[in-house]
Amino acid sequence: MSQPWTPPPPPIGAPANIPNYLIPAILSLFCCWPLSIVAIIFAAQVNGKVAAGDIQGAMAASKNAKLFSFIAIGIGLACGLIYLLLMVLGVGLGALTSH
Repeated sequence: MSQPWTPPPPPIGAPANIPNYLIPAILSLFCCWPLSIVAIIFAAQVNGKVAAGDIQGAMAASKNAKLFSFIAIGIGLACGLIYLLLMVLGVGLGALTSH
């Protein structure tokens, strides 16, 4: 009988799996590009720091990439909602004053 295959455990000292948040950083370019550029720079640093063995630096860069990309997305969404609200109010007020 065959036994189910189980993968070997990762070796001690293997690089940690730290997310780099590069996709949210790139997507935030459409929302607030000054902050998203900073997010992309931090996201690009994560894998290099992991490869160099700087786990703490990689975790800090990952945290900063997440922070700046989500702030940029939030600012973009807030600006979009404010714009939509002003357009709706402008059209509504324009219809009221034309009569």
